[in-house]
Order: sequence, then structure tokens, then C-alpha cells
Amino acid sequence: QVQLVESGGRLVQAGDSLRLSCVASGQILASFTMGWFRQARGKEREFVASINWNGATTSYADSVKGRFTISRDHAKNTVYLQMNSLKPEDTADYYCAKSSQVGRSTYRAIEEYAHWGQGTQVTVSS
Repeated sequence: QVQLVESGGRLVQAGDSLRLSCVASGQILASFTMGWFRQARGKEREFVASINWNGATTSYADSVKGRFTISRDHAKNTVYLQMNSLKPEDTADYYCAKSSQVGRSTYRAIEEYAHWGQGTQVTVSS
């Protein structure tokens, strides 16, 4: 059974940068589309970014496009989310997710993801 563990979240100021990491154990991630989602307090979980199996295709929510970058390192079985120019509205718990099928495409829907990490908290102060 795959386990996903996120790290890197912390309290930062508006305009700062953070890099989140998602390390997998129990399964090789290389064939699968991976995604990052976030959930702010009192709100539903929302799509942030997705990357296909080989990193050639990525997609982003409009709210983070141009500021966030998703990437992956097959050798480390890890997916990253580089977040620049952070805003207070980026404050949320960030979750890494692994798709349920071999990933030639990127996916935005929560239903496409079968495995989730426990989340890492990002707080952006103004």
C-alpha cells in the first residue's frame, strides 16, 4: 500500500516562497499522474496542480498559475510544489495525491486520485 508524506509547510509572509515535498513509500510513482490539492478552513478541497507520469504535461488552477510549479523526481519517488509570491489566500492544508491509473494526462478532479497524504499546513501572513 502506497503511503504519501507531505512536508515543507510552515508560516511565511506574503511574497515569500515555499517548496512542498511529497515522498512516497510502498509503491513507485513513476507511472502515475500526481496532484496537489489544498483545503482552507471551512472550504472544500480544491485542485492546485497536476503533473503527468513523465513531467511533460502539467496543469494548474487559475489562482496559482504563474506562481506555483509542480515537478517530480523519479529517482527520489518524490513530487514537489514550488510556491512563489505567496498570498494570504494561499493559506490552507496542502495535500499530495496519486492518481488511480497510469498517467499520460493530468487530472483536476478529486475523483481521479486514489491515494492521499495527510497534508502539510501552509500559513501566509499579510
